[in-house]
Amino acid sequence: MSVDPDLDAYLRHLDGEKNASPHTLDNYARDIYQFARHQWPDAPPPYPWASISRIHARSFLAGVQQSGARPATTSRKLSSLRSFFKFLHREGKVEGNPFAGLPQPRRDRNLPDILGPGEVGRLLDAPKALLAAQNDPDAFKRYAAVRDTAILEMLYSCGIRLSELTSLRENRIDLFGGVIRVLGKGKKERMCPMGSPAVTALHEAMEAREAFLASLGEFKRPSALFLNKHGTALSNRSIQRMMKTMLTAAGLNPEFSPHALRHSFATHLLDAGADLRSVQELLGHSSLSTTQIYTHVSIERMKEVYNLAHPRAGGKAG
Repeated sequence: MSVDPDLDAYLRHLDGEKNASPHTLDNYARDIYQFARHQWPDAPPPYPWASISRIHARSFLAGVQQSGARPATTSRKLSSLRSFFKFLHREGKVEGNPFAGLPQPRRDRNLPDILGPGEVGRLLDAPKALLAAQNDPDAFKRYAAVRDTAILEMLYSCGIRLSELTSLRENRIDLFGGVIRVLGKGKKERMCPMGSPAVTALHEAMEAREAFLASLGEFKRPSALFLNKHGTALSNRSIQRMMKTMLTAAGLNPEFSPHALRHSFATHLLDAGADLRSVQELLGHSSLSTTQIYTHVSIERMKEVYNLAHPRAGGKAG
């Protein structure tokens, strides 16, 4: 597909000035090209962006909603196009922003799935318990057990995203201080403390990693922290598969994703009395409203306890 020069300039702006991630750049480009194809189905770029009116903007968004797109998807497309036309207006390419002021589609509030503290404990114990049950002396399986324990411990102890975990390197880890430097969304760096079990698990995993590499006879040291059986970086997909295996071994719902440990981390902190601002910083959220979803999780959990336990709550009396 030919590249529109205005869109190309906008994507360079997002990359260079806004530090947008490759995922964000790809989504924005797709959304804007979808709008261009809707507006000018047979025309190649460059596109006459200045001809777009509020009526065109509303018509496109209505079509997206009528196609059955989720509110979150429609909302993202609106944000992509609003930002793009804001850039064009700043550059003097259009007289106004036809997407400015259009209401965001109403989104259903879906509370995130979380594991209870006891369930987290069973999950964290699963890799070594599974290895003991298999009684397999294979060098890689011994390494994988401590590696997987460290991965699960860090996802829960630090509340980091899966992509943040797989991008970690040794020079961003301070085992003595119990902190890691995480590169999050928008290439923003933040410090994440680790609990002592996570520090211990990570230390064991790093020692086992050296022994595993020695067994491979590798002379070139890989930069990745967590390795697969070939001695190369463990992928996000591999960690997702591993977690399904461990959830099943622990007798838990295998549909929980690694992100559920991040949700659990935030909810358990708030349940224990942590303030919302601190949790926001630990999660790396740019907006407090994003973090507030976890207050709703905690309230729902309290309601469940109340309805089960209180004699006047309408449930069965004890």
